[in-house]
Amino acid sequence: MKCALRDWVAIESDSSNMLKRPDLHRMMEMVAQKLRPMGGNVELVDIGEQELPNGQTIALPKVVTAQFGNDPNKHTVCVYGHVDVQPAKLEDGWATDPYNLTDIKGNLYGRGASDNKAPVLAWIHAVEAYQALNMELPVNVKFVIEGMEETGSNGLDAMILAQRDTFFSDVDYIIISDCGWLSRRPALTYGTRGNCYFYAEVEGPKQDLHSGVYGGTVIEPMTDLIGILDTLISPSGKILIPGIREAVAPLSDEEWKMYQDIQFDLDNYKNKIGVNQLMYSNKVDLLAHMWRYPTVSIHGIEGAFSDPGTKTVIPAKVIAKFSIRQVPNMDPALVKKQVTDYLHLVFAKRKSPNKLKVTMVIGAKPWLADTQHPLYEAGKAAVKRVFDVDPDLIREGGTIPIARTFQDVTRKSIIMMPIGGFDDGLHSQNEKISRYNYIEGTKLFVAYLNEVSQIKKSGV
Repeated sequence: MKCALRDWVAIESDSSNMLKRPDLHRMMEMVAQKLRPMGGNVELVDIGEQELPNGQTIALPKVVTAQFGNDPNKHTVCVYGHVDVQPAKLEDGWATDPYNLTDIKGNLYGRGASDNKAPVLAWIHAVEAYQALNMELPVNVKFVIEGMEETGSNGLDAMILAQRDTFFSDVDYIIISDCGWLSRRPALTYGTRGNCYFYAEVEGPKQDLHSGVYGGTVIEPMTDLIGILDTLISPSGKILIPGIREAVAPLSDEEWKMYQDIQFDLDNYKNKIGVNQLMYSNKVDLLAHMWRYPTVSIHGIEGAFSDPGTKTVIPAKVIAKFSIRQVPNMDPALVKKQVTDYLHLVFAKRKSPNKLKVTMVIGAKPWLADTQHPLYEAGKAAVKRVFDVDPDLIREGGTIPIARTFQDVTRKSIIMMPIGGFDDGLHSQNEKISRYNYIEGTKLFVAYLNEVSQIKKSGV
């Protein structure tokens, strides 16, 4: 099983680096090559070109689709995954070559091992296991595997829309395994936060100025910008933009109890991220604010001096980058108006001659599923069968926009079924998947296909 993962990890399928685009094309071809001998209907779907900031265009990696079985009497599941990765270099602080899968004490280290190459392979191996045992697949299985997830799934939305009435027409359920457990206990994920990403630009003089010559005579854009950023969120984490908190769905008693039952160690979490104090000191409050409440994060300021050393500059134009994570029942279009109106109001009170421009560059909606749906009941049964425990039902603080796209375009039910460990280090140095999670995760997928086949047709 490991050799396939070794071959896949060896390809630097970094979707953010244009110079690596040939590797990404090779990666998609390798996925198709893995699927073709299994006898299904495998296609490489052309999703067009990507426009670069300099105006040039470059081919997007093709999307691999596959189909195994087309029995109309069976349910049809569609498994989504991606095989592109975040950038990684040995000198970033990796203990091993990120593109050479390395087994250390039962952990398989390599970029993309957990996010998302091993889970994709585990699903393929699950289908192969049925074939190797000459057992009929209990459900029809389709695959959609892309190569642009880490940079926003460019081209995939259009492809899903274009194939809604063809490839997706007979799909009953969609399965996403692009996330991880919260602890050592297996988990099923039923929600993700969305994200609204903003630029706030303050422009003043026509060029950068010397603070010795001009300091004290001009109203500085950076001072204005820091001033308005400070009005977004309080030191205790309360969002100060009117209308944001009011839109959030209230926390029910049932949900509170679900959080209470989840296995989560606050001290372990603190140690892992290297802080001595968190925003909240009890488990339920912390999980709720990680998953089901919005937050404001300030990411950086473009145009500010940030190099080592000193520079006595008054920047002429500065652009703050910040985002607000979205939760039910927030609407990104309304959030855009609330943030823009509020910042202009705050800015106006400063009576500054500088110009403020607010733009929203990402507006991704949150996604939430019903944990009582037969799809989740089947997931609970599969976890119980393989691991002999009940799964934690968790949400993700991050955003997986494709879940919302699948839901809005295909109107199908979706489940997120992770096999990655809580300590796999996604997007970080020394990313890994444990041999245990990889192998037991494959068994979970085999068991899940069987459980889904038991869902009564009326339960669709």
